[in-house]
Amino acid sequence: MGKTIYILAPYPKGEAPSQRFRFEQYIDRLENEGYKVEMFPFLDQKTWKLLYYKGKTVQKAVGILKSFFRRWGLLFRLKKADYVFVHREVAHIGPPIFEWLIARVLRIKYIYDFDDATWLPNYSQTNAKFNRLKAYWKVKYCIKWAHQVTAGNDYLANYAKKYNQNVDVIPTTIDLKTHHTEKTDQNQKPLVIGWTGSHTTMRYLDFIIPVLERLEKRFDFEFHVISNEPPKYKLKSLQFIKWNKTSEIKDLARLHIGIMPLEEDIWSKGKCGFKALQYMALQIPTVASPVGVNSTIITHEKNGFLCSTPEEWEKILTVLFESQSIRETIGEAGLKTIKKQFSVQANWPKYLALFK
Repeated sequence: MGKTIYILAPYPKGEAPSQRFRFEQYIDRLENEGYKVEMFPFLDQKTWKLLYYKGKTVQKAVGILKSFFRRWGLLFRLKKADYVFVHREVAHIGPPIFEWLIARVLRIKYIYDFDDATWLPNYSQTNAKFNRLKAYWKVKYCIKWAHQVTAGNDYLANYAKKYNQNVDVIPTTIDLKTHHTEKTDQNQKPLVIGWTGSHTTMRYLDFIIPVLERLEKRFDFEFHVISNEPPKYKLKSLQFIKWNKTSEIKDLARLHIGIMPLEEDIWSKGKCGFKALQYMALQIPTVASPVGVNSTIITHEKNGFLCSTPEEWEKILTVLFESQSIRETIGEAGLKTIKKQFSVQANWPKYLALFK
């Protein structure tokens, strides 16, 4: 009989990018190896959908209270698992009570996985009133009590090593066989430059808007923003594409150029470069800020471009607008990088080793 893995995660399966591209795409592979994998989200589907709506405070509170009751009940089942894998936190809010009970009282070893600087406050205005309940300080204890830690990049790993020496870096990965299977068509007109992300990270686009305004005077292009909420920018090239899980890859594949501007701050240093990885997997030439892991993923002018100042952004985007051959060459090099370093296929042995 195969060994059992219990996965404890904040969100329902198939909903959050941090889960889909950190561990969910490995579940089938683990099951094919003979493991029995069960996933236990803290939030149920109904509460998850309410989370980013304004208001509905009572419904949110009731949903979260029910989530806590489910977690208490799960504690008594954890001994049945051969491995316990925790992504980010056992409970979406509150101090690390469950992690303490699991590690210190029940004496269960758990693997702790994280892919963002989750010890730093970062929240949407929609849920600002819940911010104090997040207990960001708990992350160091989740790491300290873990038997094994997996971090999404070196910056996160270095933070984790302050509290735990058993730390491995496993990047957020792309499945080139079953998910990112499209390829951008650089022959399509008009030219499309684009960005994808949630409303919480859309503020990073503020920096690039003046650059696009200048480029609009010289080139005919569309600027696609793929997100859960529409942007408020006034650009004649702007087109909002509502993010949809079933069409996300086709929507991304319409881009000829993908952008990932970031601010140089400690939160951005913890990000795992997922936008860049998605673009590159679809052979979309990528232009990004040289912040955090972006400088590890992208080698300037080889498999993408790194730009800091508005002048650098405008110069590189102009080159890409004017040259289809450069877009194609950089796109092909980006895909090679994904295959070699950031694909599910390349990182599968690391995940399997966690459960050996």
